[in-house]
Amino acid sequence: MSAEPIVPLDPAWPARSLAECEALLTAPGARFETETAVIRGVETKVWKNAPPTLRILTQLARAYGDRTFTIYEDERVSYEANFRAVSHLAAKMREMGVGKGDRVALAMRNLPEWPVIFFAAVSIGAIMVPLNAWWTAGEIEYAMNDSGAKLLFVDGERHERLKDGYARMPALERVIVARAKGEIEAPVSRLEVLIGRPMDWAGLSDIGLPDADVAPDDEATIFYTSGTTGNPKGALGTHRNFVTNIMSSGFTVGRAMLRRGETPPAVPDPKVVLLVIPLFHVTASSAAMMTLIAAGSTMVFMRKWDPVLAMEIIQREKVNQTGGVPTIAWQLLEHPDRAKYDLTSLDTIAYGGAPSAPELVRRIYEEFGALPGNGWGMTETTATVTQHSGEDYLTRPTSAGPPVAVAELKIKSVEGDRELGIGEVGELWAKGPMVVKEYWNKPEASAETFVDGWVRTGDLARVDEDGFLYIVDRAKDIIIRGGENIYSIEVEDVLYAHPAVTDCALIGIPHKTLGEEPAAVVHLAPGTDASEAELQDWVRARLAGFKVPVAVRFVAETLPRNANGKILKKDLKGLFVEEAA
Repeated sequence: MSAEPIVPLDPAWPARSLAECEALLTAPGARFETETAVIRGVETKVWKNAPPTLRILTQLARAYGDRTFTIYEDERVSYEANFRAVSHLAAKMREMGVGKGDRVALAMRNLPEWPVIFFAAVSIGAIMVPLNAWWTAGEIEYAMNDSGAKLLFVDGERHERLKDGYARMPALERVIVARAKGEIEAPVSRLEVLIGRPMDWAGLSDIGLPDADVAPDDEATIFYTSGTTGNPKGALGTHRNFVTNIMSSGFTVGRAMLRRGETPPAVPDPKVVLLVIPLFHVTASSAAMMTLIAAGSTMVFMRKWDPVLAMEIIQREKVNQTGGVPTIAWQLLEHPDRAKYDLTSLDTIAYGGAPSAPELVRRIYEEFGALPGNGWGMTETTATVTQHSGEDYLTRPTSAGPPVAVAELKIKSVEGDRELGIGEVGELWAKGPMVVKEYWNKPEASAETFVDGWVRTGDLARVDEDGFLYIVDRAKDIIIRGGENIYSIEVEDVLYAHPAVTDCALIGIPHKTLGEEPAAVVHLAPGTDASEAELQDWVRARLAGFKVPVAVRFVAETLPRNANGKILKKDLKGLFVEEAA
């Protein structure tokens, strides 16, 4: 059964059932009409009106002309200026010998140059390889050699980190650096020599995109998985994977409006969005950037996340949406200076990549007056499979939402031999036009993960009677204490509900006879306090005794995360050496 609503809602809500909403939105002739396509031999439901390719999306977005596309500090780039920069860089790539299927890598913080490089590569049929800008030189070197990228774009910081290792990347032919400081030497050249600086792009000549033959199911990207265990794997995505998210996000907005009795607009409203998650993550580049471009919205970048600077930007630019991971929302809510800023322009705070506590959902709604949003997806699904927003999220705060109209879900036994029923916990499988083709150069891992159009996610989940998805845990994150399964998310949700807790994680520590025991790492809100015993009693009052953490460690900073917002639980085990011994 679903959880009780955490805030009172209009008694007339919902005005329509989910099935009625989907039928209206996907009807023949409707904006979100669906049809069936054969993708790699498998019949798959797709959005009929999605742009066929990223190349066509690039050309369509030009129609927004002088509307602002990106803002970074004092740099503002219009849609027209961005298109001209994309066209010139695509032509330069062609001159460098980049053709269809060639890999072009990109290691850079969120800058106006990032989307220019991305769309220039995919518009001529190359495969874009966004690399985690937080990685060490060795990690980037691994991905460069695994992907066989012949061209690498970096910013000045990444260049300094990587320059001594370029010789160890045998496929690499050229490095192009943006915003480099000091002298550079061959085979490195400056991006500014090719297309100028962002403030110069509006003055570039109108040459249009070079000719290219690009189809929906052509390969477009290699995004590397989080790599929390072992080397990351490159998820090989297609143009269809990316354009699917445009329609999926619009469908979700329309569904939420119909649920409350409103009529969705014929054309999506442009928004100003503070995008603080890195573009090298599919949540930012696919779920966010694709949707924002299609609507003619504005993306505001920050050099580095800082809650005070974020509030200044929200006030100055009248930002409508932000988020990324729950930690960002918590830091805005808990900051002692929040009342000094006008944040009333915010209408949505959404996040993915990490579970959130029901308490966060309530506080976003009550204190910001904004609607919370989340969803579920993974690198292998190019982000969005389910989306949760508005009143549905308020009534089911522990859910990841229902699937979008072109996605299918099923819950199977962990062994994969049978499909489970409503409410039963098992491994989540997902299918749809957002599922990537395979893992790059990993045939055995691909065969194990991708089965007849379905992706085996490794997430333990259940689906309720209305089709709402609940992620219970990562299969590898289950703590088995004396034969009893403890789902870490369940305990973390209870800890998050404590008024002093703003960040936490439950991990398993070895035990001689029980196998494992649960232990918690907690970060408290500024100006609050709580003891280990208090938090243990808090959990004990709400969950079975075997789920109570046997130890709690308090940390001064928020917990370590990878670029996808997932807590690095392996880095926390060292806090419990004494207990483990």
